[in-house]
Amino acid sequence: MIRIERSATITGLALAAALLAAPSARAQSADMTFFVTSNGPGRGADLGGLEGADAQCQKLGQAGGAGSKTWRAYLSTQAADGKPAVNARDRIGKGPWQNAKGAAIAKDVADLHGAANNLTRQTALSEKGEVINGRGDTPNRHDILTGSQADGSAFPAGDDKTCKNWTSSTQGAAVVGHADRQGLRDDEPSKSWNSSHPSRGPDGGCSQADLKSTGGDGLLYCFASN
Repeated sequence: MIRIERSATITGLALAAALLAAPSARAQSADMTFFVTSNGPGRGADLGGLEGADAQCQKLGQAGGAGSKTWRAYLSTQAADGKPAVNARDRIGKGPWQNAKGAAIAKDVADLHGAANNLTRQTALSEKGEVINGRGDTPNRHDILTGSQADGSAFPAGDDKTCKNWTSSTQGAAVVGHADRQGLRDDEPSKSWNSSHPSRGPDGGCSQADLKSTGGDGLLYCFASN
């Protein structure tokens, strides 16, 4: 009888602790203003353009408990068909930004693109608060689509760096960053969170298989712009 009562007491305490922790976790998720998508649309770099990419961020932001915010994908586009380029850095609001567990990422746009930002493997969490697989993991998913230069600006028109402005799942290339800040070499591009290397592969560079072949999965950085 004593053992049963003790077991029941321990179970009750564990349940009470879980109930107390749940509101805190929900509060942190509601305050989340940055995440890496846990999954992509599944069509490689064909995101449905910026509008489709933003919709993916909004959907997952809502699933993560922060749907009241306006979410924007950190993506640039190149000037084409009479339309001007769009800079990723101009799409994401003013900051500050924090992840699903409350860790600060950057205080503003300049900080985000400077050496002092806090975007690392441990802080570049998904909307679920989970670490994204990086170099050394199976599968590696650290390639995040950005189509951007290191300062967050768009590439000049010409060579495709955005898989035809996020509408191609075959031919083209998309510049990616490394969410874990690691690569094959000990150099700045390998450590860059937003501008490491272009995608490539046997399907032409923009398919889901191509993205996976170099360590990606069609994932995005999402920022709350308000």
